Amino acid sequence: MKWKPTNLPYAINLDTIAILKKLAITHRSLAELKGTAQSIPRQEVLINSIAIQEAKDSSEVENIVTTHDELYKSSLQVSHYLTAQSKEVQNYIAALKRGFAIVKEKQVLTINGILEIQEVLEQNNAGLRKVPGTNLKNQKTGEIVFEPPQDANEIRSLMENLEQFINDSSLSDYDPIVKMAIIHFQFESIHPFYDGNGRTGRIINILYLVLTELLELPILYLSRYIIKHKADYYRLLQEVRTKDKWEEWILYMLDAVDQTAKDTILLIKDIKEVMQIVKNDLRTNYKFYSQEILNHLFKQPYTKIEFLMHELTISRVTAAVYLNTLAEGGILVKQKIGKSNYYVNWRLMEVLTRV
Repeated sequence: MKWKPTNLPYAINLDTIAILKKLAITHRSLAELKGTAQSIPRQEVLINSIAIQEAKDSSEVENIVTTHDELYKSSLQVSHYLTAQSKEVQNYIAALKRGFAIVKEKQVLTINGILEIQEVLEQNNAGLRKVPGTNLKNQKTGEIVFEPPQDANEIRSLMENLEQFINDSSLSDYDPIVKMAIIHFQFESIHPFYDGNGRTGRIINILYLVLTELLELPILYLSRYIIKHKADYYRLLQEVRTKDKWEEWILYMLDAVDQTAKDTILLIKDIKEVMQIVKNDLRTNYKFYSQEILNHLFKQPYTKIEFLMHELTISRVTAAVYLNTLAEGGILVKQKIGKSNYYVNWRLMEVLTRV
């Protein structure tokens, strides 16, 4: 008999010695990440910088590949760089931010919230699957490895149960990080959308940790870990279905959270370090220094005159003088595409593209 998802919670024992030992380590890493993130005064600096990295790699899991250069230039609305791939990554960033706003405002994550995230991600309102025929295939061989629920009513019912499981803590006493791994498995097994299930599922992971207050910001950068261990990710998802190997799946996700938290702590420390270098330079050498200018330069590596005008509510002439002066002083690198100039915070770019 083929496995199919049923209502949560599943009757499984996840209080194994291996899981409990790994949980203690993972919680320490998450707590350190939460504290480190609080040391940067403006949230949007981290949300923008790390969301871009997460969006790029989450899309790459689905073989949507773009370069950092294309991605940052597309964020400037430079038409030459608005490739289909970079648009998809920009949509992911918008979907992640929309999901974060929903969770912070409503303190729950409902089906409607998930639908809204997916709509931003896919730029359509197709909603939950209503037409049968969706299968999950081995990307190399084309072999069907799993057939998710096909009936529209069953998909809706399972999603309603998942919504309840996400928001009602009385349904289970699983640790929140373990519960996140179960939610991810269940969502991917329901496969409720025609497209974008993997990326939506990875956004839900981050939002659930915010919802349970293990993180304050959506900055856990899980997709790079999944890319590095992509074969294990798909194998372990399937082995829960075929061999009931829950422990291995939970340990994989705990390790993903642990390693990603540690990597993100280092990334934040690097961003903080270069922010301090630029801040000292600006304060010492530029009369127009302000915290707002510093924050703007670290929202993402590339900017242009129009963006600084809007951010600081200054004239075009003033914005141009500021950016050109910073380029002449070596803080920014000025580049030209067609008739437009853009300006690169090369120190931030180095940090974000470091492998």
